Amino acid sequence: MSRKLIFHTLGNLLICLAGSMLLPLGIATYFYFQQGAVESDLSAFVYATIITLCVGLILRFTVKPAEPELGLREGFAIVTLGWVVVALFGSFPYLLADVFAADGRSSLEEFSFCYFESMSGFSTTGATVLTEIEHLSHAMLFWRSFSHWLGGMGIVVLAVAILPMLGVGGMQLFRAEAPGPQTERLTPRIAQTAKLLWGVYILLSVLETLLLWLGGMSLFDSLCHTFGTMATGGFSTKNGSVAHFDSVYIEVVIIVFMFLAGTNFALHYRALRGDVLSYFKDTEFRFYCIVILVSIVLISWNTVRFENINKEIPYDSVGDAVRYGAFQVLSITTTTGYGTADFEMWPALSQFILVTLMFYGGCAGSTGGGMKQLRFLLLIKQSGAEIKRLIFPHAVLPVRVNDRVVPSEVLTHVLGFFFFFIGIFAIVTCIMATLGLDLISAAGCTIATMGNIGPGLGSVGPIDNYAHIVPAGKFILTFCMLLGRLEIYTVLILFSPNYWKK
Repeated sequence: MSRKLIFHTLGNLLICLAGSMLLPLGIATYFYFQQGAVESDLSAFVYATIITLCVGLILRFTVKPAEPELGLREGFAIVTLGWVVVALFGSFPYLLADVFAADGRSSLEEFSFCYFESMSGFSTTGATVLTEIEHLSHAMLFWRSFSHWLGGMGIVVLAVAILPMLGVGGMQLFRAEAPGPQTERLTPRIAQTAKLLWGVYILLSVLETLLLWLGGMSLFDSLCHTFGTMATGGFSTKNGSVAHFDSVYIEVVIIVFMFLAGTNFALHYRALRGDVLSYFKDTEFRFYCIVILVSIVLISWNTVRFENINKEIPYDSVGDAVRYGAFQVLSITTTTGYGTADFEMWPALSQFILVTLMFYGGCAGSTGGGMKQLRFLLLIKQSGAEIKRLIFPHAVLPVRVNDRVVPSEVLTHVLGFFFFFIGIFAIVTCIMATLGLDLISAAGCTIATMGNIGPGLGSVGPIDNYAHIVPAGKFILTFCMLLGRLEIYTVLILFSPNYWKK
C-alpha cells in the first residue's frame, strides 16, 4: 500500500475543500461591508481557508508518490481518511469563530461540538448541537448547508470528476464511496460518470432553488434549503426548520425534491436523455414508491381526528394529516430530516412507521442514507426464495431484480451489511445508554446518526438537539455518521488485520 499516494490524494481533497470555502468567504466579505464584522465571521473563514489550502499544497507537492495508480487498498484508505480529514478542516470555521465557545466549556468539549457539526454537515446527517440557529452569521449558515451539498453526491466523487489525474484508479474511490450494494457506470470512463452525476445534481439544485425563490423564500434561504434537500441533509437556516415558513407551496416543492434526491441518480440521467420509462422499469424505484405511499396512507389515517373518536390525535382534517404526514414520511425515508411537525406527539403507530423508515433510507445511487431500499428488497426476495426452497428442495430459485439474476456475492454482501448494521446499532445504543441517555434517546440518536437522518426520538427528537450529549458520546455518534455515509464496509475494512498485511 502506497502511503505517499494516500497523503498526496488527501492533499488534493484539501485543495478542493479550500476552494469550496471561497463561497462562504465571499458571503462573509459581503456582509462585513453591509452589517459589520460582528455579523460576518470574515476572519474565521479567511484563516480556515488559508490553513486548509496550505496543508493541502504541502501534502500535494512535498509527498511524491512513486506509483500514480490507485489500488483497492489505497482507495478504501483515501475515502475513509478523506471524510475524516475534510470534516476536521471543515470544522475550523466553527472553531475559529467561537461558535460553540462558552464559559466553563473545555477545549475538548468545544472541539467535540465543532467536529460533530462539521461531520453532520458533510455526511448529510443534519443532527445539530446548535440551540439558536438564527443567531449565526449568514456565512456560517451558508457553510453549514453548503457542506451538505458537497457531501451529498460525495466529496471524493467530486474530486474524481475534477481531478482527471486520478485516471482509471478513480474507480476504486468511486466504488468505495458510492451508496448501495453495487456501483453503476454511466460511461466507460469513471471520471465522466462522476461528472454526469454531478451535472444532474447541479441541474436539480438550480431548479429547486428557483422554485423556492418563486414561492416567497429569499434567495439565500432558497439556496440553503436546496442544499439540505438535494443532499438529503436537513440543516435549515431557521430554528423551526421548514415549519417556520408555514407554506403549503414550499412544503410541496421540498417534498418533490426530497423524493427525487432519494431516487437513484442514474435514473434521472436516463430520464433527461429521454428514457422517462426507465423509472417505472426499475424494480427498486417501484418498491420505493410503494413504501412511501403505504406509509403516507397509514400515517394520515392514524393522525386524523374523527368525530367522537381519537380526540387526542392532532389533526382535524384529512388535508392536514396528509400534508404533515407526507412531508415527514419523505423527510425520514430519504433521511433528509427537515421538520414541519413534532412527530413525537403523534400516535404510537405513526412513530413506529417513521422509526422503521429510518432503517430503510433512500435508493441505491441516491444521496439518501439508511440501509437503502434495494437491500431490503433483496432481503425480502431472498427470504421468499428460501420459503419456496423448503417446499421445492431441488428447484433453482434465483433472486432477480430488473429481470436480471442477482449474483450470490451481492446477496452475501447484503446479508453481511444487515448483520453489521444491526449489530453496531445494538452496541452503540448500549454505550449511549451507559453515558446517561434513556433507552429511547439512546436508540434514537444511534439510528438517526447511522442512518444519516438527524432528528431521532426522546431527548434528540425533532424539536431537540444533541448539545446535551457528553463529548465522548458526540465522538461516538460522529463515528456513526461516518459509518452510515460510507456504508460500514469501507470504514470497518481499515480495522481488519488482513488489510494491513502485504
